[in-house]
Amino acid sequence: MKRIKFLLSATALVAATSASATELEVMHWWTSGGEAEAVKEIANAFNATGNTWVDAAIAGGDNARPVMISRIVGGDPMGAFQFNHGRQAEELIEAGLLRDITDIAEAEGWTDLVNPPSLLASCTVDGRIYCAPVNIHSWQWLWVSHKAYEDAGVPIPTNWTEFVGSASALEAAGKIPMAMGQQGWQQAGAFSVLIASLLPSEVYNSVYGDKNTDVAGGAEVASVFKAAADARSMAANSTVQNWNDATALVIKGEAGGQIMGDWAQGEMAVANVTAGEDYSCLPGLGMNPRLSTGGDAFYFPVLSDEAQIAAQTELAKLMLDPETQVAFNLKKGSLPVRGDVNLDAANDCMAKGLDLLKAGALLPDVNQLITPDTNDQLKTLFTEFFADASMTPEDAQKEFVKIIGRAE
Repeated sequence: MKRIKFLLSATALVAATSASATELEVMHWWTSGGEAEAVKEIANAFNATGNTWVDAAIAGGDNARPVMISRIVGGDPMGAFQFNHGRQAEELIEAGLLRDITDIAEAEGWTDLVNPPSLLASCTVDGRIYCAPVNIHSWQWLWVSHKAYEDAGVPIPTNWTEFVGSASALEAAGKIPMAMGQQGWQQAGAFSVLIASLLPSEVYNSVYGDKNTDVAGGAEVASVFKAAADARSMAANSTVQNWNDATALVIKGEAGGQIMGDWAQGEMAVANVTAGEDYSCLPGLGMNPRLSTGGDAFYFPVLSDEAQIAAQTELAKLMLDPETQVAFNLKKGSLPVRGDVNLDAANDCMAKGLDLLKAGALLPDVNQLITPDTNDQLKTLFTEFFADASMTPEDAQKEFVKIIGRAE
């Protein structure tokens, strides 16, 4: 009799779980090898709740964001979508199209768990929380191929100055000194890394945070445009488009190095190369080690279906679950947003990032300081600059000052 009651109870529980389970379409731009492995960790955790993750990946954030916005504004919202930490969702929030998840954040104690607090602040508008931050990604890294330098017979550089100085030796050995994809977001990102790494933090914050045109047009920033011209020359023979294809050049020893965010670690992991042995990672380009607190967050459009709303709640909660945080970030190459998780399995590069996070050597990400419109203008400028060697650093700086002057 007890056995029958147990089976009836179990059957009822399964029926109840099935009745509440639903499919949830999730849109993101994680399509490279390392990214795909990482996002599976979140998808698998969500599927374990009895719901079903319907993957709707679109390669490249610049391609994905317009599609996401069009779907939401057009009345055909997905269940959840990825944006970067920052100001990308402001207009959607103002239009009342995104779900307020303050109740979830409060119930889960996110205010006490998310580190640094600026990540949750980037999700907050008028005191209400609209997104779940999932990681900390920093741009300020130089990835250096040991094979490229060993083949060229020159020492492996430990900072930007040595990296630039080794360019001619690499070229003589048939290597590309610097790998770079031919996309504006990569080029504008590299420039921001140069400002953050070669100058005091106050200059970076003054330019992007305060929109100070005097500083943007000054001698210190002029030196960064000269460094960008060096980068342009070093990357002249890098003809790939995608960031992960540029990373592959570093992995294979065909390029000396690459300025790219710590998501490059995911590609290194898939390729089974080892930090400290096959490649070096130099935060702050080896000049001024510091990290920006960029990264990814998930937003949840306003829906009317109760089952899907419940599924959104499950997804938001599990994204900051300790096990999900560890599994996802170890494969993504990013740092967790929770300050209380165990990352003993972190490799040499992630350990460097964790040390900088602990030390508070942090900067806000550019996306947290400028609007998408300003970001698009910067992408256009640096696409032109890196494509046209006749554009002088001085002329590029003048255009940069105009963009910063118009920024909100």
